[in-house]
Amino acid sequence: MSDNYIVSARKYRPSSFRSVVGQKELTATLRNSVATGRLAQAYLFCGPRGVGKTSCARIFAKAVNCLNPVDGEACGCCESCKAIDSGNSFNIVELDAASNNGVENIREITQQVNVPPQLGKYRIFIIDEVHMLSSAAFNAFLKTLEEPPAYAIFILATTEKHKVIPTILSRCQIYDFKRITVDDIVEHLGYVAREEGIAAEPKALGVIARKADGAMRDALSIFDQVAASCNNNLTYQAVIENLNVLDYDYFFKLVNDFRTGDVADALLLYSHIRDNGFDSLVFVNSLAQHVRDLMVAADKRTRDLLEVPADVAEQLTAQASQLPLPWYYTAMGLLNDCDYRYRTTTNKQLLVELTLIRLCQLLNPAPAPFDNPLRKAPLRELVAQPQKVSTEEKPATSIPPATSIPPAAEPQHTPAMPAAHKESLEIKTPAESPAHTRNRKARTATFSISDVDGDAEADTERSEPFTDEQFAAAWNELAARHADQHNLADAMRSAKISRTGDISLHMQVMHAAQLQALEMSLPDLLTEVRNILRNDFVTINVNIDTSASRNEPKHNPADFLRDVVQNNPLLGSFLKDIDGEII
Repeated sequence: MSDNYIVSARKYRPSSFRSVVGQKELTATLRNSVATGRLAQAYLFCGPRGVGKTSCARIFAKAVNCLNPVDGEACGCCESCKAIDSGNSFNIVELDAASNNGVENIREITQQVNVPPQLGKYRIFIIDEVHMLSSAAFNAFLKTLEEPPAYAIFILATTEKHKVIPTILSRCQIYDFKRITVDDIVEHLGYVAREEGIAAEPKALGVIARKADGAMRDALSIFDQVAASCNNNLTYQAVIENLNVLDYDYFFKLVNDFRTGDVADALLLYSHIRDNGFDSLVFVNSLAQHVRDLMVAADKRTRDLLEVPADVAEQLTAQASQLPLPWYYTAMGLLNDCDYRYRTTTNKQLLVELTLIRLCQLLNPAPAPFDNPLRKAPLRELVAQPQKVSTEEKPATSIPPATSIPPAAEPQHTPAMPAAHKESLEIKTPAESPAHTRNRKARTATFSISDVDGDAEADTERSEPFTDEQFAAAWNELAARHADQHNLADAMRSAKISRTGDISLHMQVMHAAQLQALEMSLPDLLTEVRNILRNDFVTINVNIDTSASRNEPKHNPADFLRDVVQNNPLLGSFLKDIDGEII
């Protein structure tokens, strides 16, 4: 090892505004403020780690004290610049608030503020990680920060601006540093590789840039690590092996398995990834990132959001065209749910495998009854029937109330399902649950539900005819069964029932509360009615009787109370005793 070796993060640390990577707009503003002499008393540099906050603070301090600045940049040749470069300048004071966050440390700063600069115009105080200062230290710093001497400039740097108290924020000019883009990092790493005589593939540098997550310092540290292990020859394969990063090809193969529904291949590929030592949580998050990149690549308006090499972007665009856009939304939701549950689940491998199976079934759903493994027996599918009346159906007739179930009439024949009924059946897919259907229907104050018995053991569907009296008796028996559910029982007893066809009935209730009570229980009620009547095609349509609301007397509250008091002498005398008055 050479005694003169310096890590790249220090060796290639920017020394001028122009050499700062990825912060062009911000550095241009700072350079203009130096050139015009419009300097504030305090600055707050905030942003993620490794994006150049402390470097810009030092460059700014050097520029404002330069004896011969050129277009807002330090000349680097004057006595002040040389003193700063050698670390011998008394005009720059740095404090690491992460380890010096007490009141006594701030008092040392406030005492040094009283000493004027010996060379140059300003004394610069740089406080790094300022959010780590204690509350007492912040309060001790306020007065000095608000009214410093004319030669004092404070530059505060932090990665967590929300932890800095508002009274400090209001006294500073705030500069938000942004994450450095993958392209900027790759370009700078290429420059460093050329300067160091290291052979590096652009695709390999792209992997390092993505691993750094927007931090140039992290990217340079990773670059040094990989260069050492690869003997100064950075190939794509060597980089992904050294950094334990999954190759893009794994994810392209997995998405193809999801598209074709090949569960076995997806599980085998996941097993291969685990056998190679990759963490399952890293795999899930990497797969989620790949699905996100596919979604971005699917629309040409968002392709600029991709942070991948050009050849990978072309592959993403080609694969994205093979899948519908809603697939990405659901897939990302499944992967996000897997990530959320991963830390608390007992069998982590099973959780990931189940997620992969679900992803394979998004475009290739399993047939009923296997599409919903949590379904309760007997297996049933709710279907919605639009309000159609066959030309053979009977006109609406009122069903009289009944108190007992008469003997079932002997069936004369077994009629087939009416053609109009067959045409109107619409099977609900797993994407729209019965509960969702009921909620959607309730918003229109009318709904229609038809429940078909899906018992796998039944060879034929029951379709015995029934009379109005039989239906009324069955309905009254169900109302008695649910007498403990007062709202439901009241709605069932007071509903006006009319026959609109051989298998269809219409009910009218008084108000929305009764409608809601029937709506929530109607699927189970239909099952019971069909079992009693032995007809699996019975349908019921329910809505609110609007004529009932029009016939209600329209009293205002005061008139209504006066009528009540007039008809109830005891209530009237009570109001008189307490000097009550109706207003």
